[in-house]
Amino acid sequence: MQSVFKNLLKSPAFRPSAFRFLKMTEKDLLALPLVDVDGKGIFKYILIKVIGKEDCTDNKKNIVRGYADCDYHSDIYERVMEACKKTGLETKCLGGGRIEHNPEKKYMKVYGYSQGFGKADHLESKRILQTKYKDYEIETTDEGY
Repeated sequence: MQSVFKNLLKSPAFRPSAFRFLKMTEKDLLALPLVDVDGKGIFKYILIKVIGKEDCTDNKKNIVRGYADCDYHSDIYERVMEACKKTGLETKCLGGGRIEHNPEKKYMKVYGYSQGFGKADHLESKRILQTKYKDYEIETTDEGY
């Protein structure tokens, strides 16, 4: 039994640098904003599950990303996935749609779907958007593309 324990301590998972990496990943996950969408206009968005390492206290969370400069939902996902990968976080796209954002009226509409990823859970996306846009009216619908 002692030899098994000694071998475990020698494994890369138990090296101090690995512990720093796990702590860094947890910090990165906690620091990751729940919402990052363009300030106005109509644009595609995706709902993403971001997953930290197993040892993280809170090892996953859903985030919303939407950018007008991305022609496809997959462009948004690729951008976010690459950024997360650099810090050791894993991602999974849960679906997409569109956001109509009108800051003058403090209004958002979450609707539609992604042909590649399917329809996101718009109610979950609304819940996440409300963490940043607390004083907005946010409407959801399954109508439209």
